[in-house]
Amino acid sequence: MSKVEVVEKLSQRDKKHLWHPLTQHKMHPNMLAIARAEGAFLYDEDGKEYIDGISSWYTCMYGHCHPYILGKVMDQMQRLDQVVFSGFTHEPAVRLSEELIKILPGNQEKMFFSDNGSTATEIGIKMALQYHFNRGEKRNVLLAFEEGFHGDTFGAMSVSGLSVYNGPFEEFFIEVERIPVPTSENIDGIVEQLKKRLKNNDLAGFIYEPLVQGAAAMKMHDADGLEQILALLKEHQVLTIADEVMTGFGKTGKFFASDYLSTKPDIMCLSKALTAGLVPMGLTTCTEEVYGAFYSDDIAKGLFHGHTYTANPLACTAALSALELLQTDQVQENISNIVRWHQEFNEEVKNHPKVAGTRQLGVIYALDLNVKMERYGNLRDRLFKHFMDSGVFLRPLGNTIYILAPFIISKEQMEKIYDAIRSAIESI
Repeated sequence: MSKVEVVEKLSQRDKKHLWHPLTQHKMHPNMLAIARAEGAFLYDEDGKEYIDGISSWYTCMYGHCHPYILGKVMDQMQRLDQVVFSGFTHEPAVRLSEELIKILPGNQEKMFFSDNGSTATEIGIKMALQYHFNRGEKRNVLLAFEEGFHGDTFGAMSVSGLSVYNGPFEEFFIEVERIPVPTSENIDGIVEQLKKRLKNNDLAGFIYEPLVQGAAAMKMHDADGLEQILALLKEHQVLTIADEVMTGFGKTGKFFASDYLSTKPDIMCLSKALTAGLVPMGLTTCTEEVYGAFYSDDIAKGLFHGHTYTANPLACTAALSALELLQTDQVQENISNIVRWHQEFNEEVKNHPKVAGTRQLGVIYALDLNVKMERYGNLRDRLFKHFMDSGVFLRPLGNTIYILAPFIISKEQMEKIYDAIRSAIESI
């Protein structure tokens, strides 16, 4: 009799060697193994399905394994997979620059590729600091919002305001000062504070998540107030850096959150939905004026930053395909549908005694439960388990439940998400 081979599950094999992000493994040793994904669904190794209610951290906005994107990338794989982008160029990168410039704010002219959202913001920070250095000005302080989040590399961490991520590293940070996000009540005070602060002429740049602070639990702020801040900073030659890694590519109801503002950023940072979640890529764009400070007969004035996979042809092809889908009537119509569905759901739950507050911009919807909850505490973990048991992948940030589902989600699938939230509200 032959021995029956026992196949160890992925979730068990995982424990031997893997170290997961944002995880204290002693407290949370078990990982759910996802075997495949399609459309709005994830499927675990036991075959259970979950609606991906956050588009896998806001990346897979056209659903998983979209056949159109896969087909384009598979075709590109047969012709050019990877090539150094220093001294070389290629069709996917050139085409992507040509197509992306059509939907970016009108002042954006140049594009610098990298690997992810953190590196996109890291490059934006370096651009701002070196811009003034190249011009012979000593400006070495950055301005940022309280509770902002811009990534996990050192420059990005420096300008982020969530100490749960940054604690052990803060003594190594670059110099950053913070201001509160604007409201109708505090904007006058912020403007007065900035006017005094600007007299020192040492602020190099201001990095901000326009209108929605993702990691701060989808905290939303006032467009009019942000407009005043940006206009004032521009008057004093402080470069403005819009971190649209989360908000970019249709999630706010416009191509970019910056489209809601008259004052456009000097620098923009993009990633996540840029490549529809298929492969990693980051992009930092800037104005001709910013680029001009690096354009010189002095080689040292160049931006000497590079990544091995800069402008990877497969990633550029995925991004081109995603751009095409974003601008189709079908996707734009479904974005409008999601906005309407959120509004209808909000009318139902916003006055519930267990709901402390709600907010929405485009397809981004957030609801705060009327209960104190640690960001990564036991009650939050029970809430997460409730959603997963309901077949819905939502990842609460403390007592905030948010939805950022794929643009291709159906009404029936969205209703399942709403049902899971309804039952969660009643269960706390």
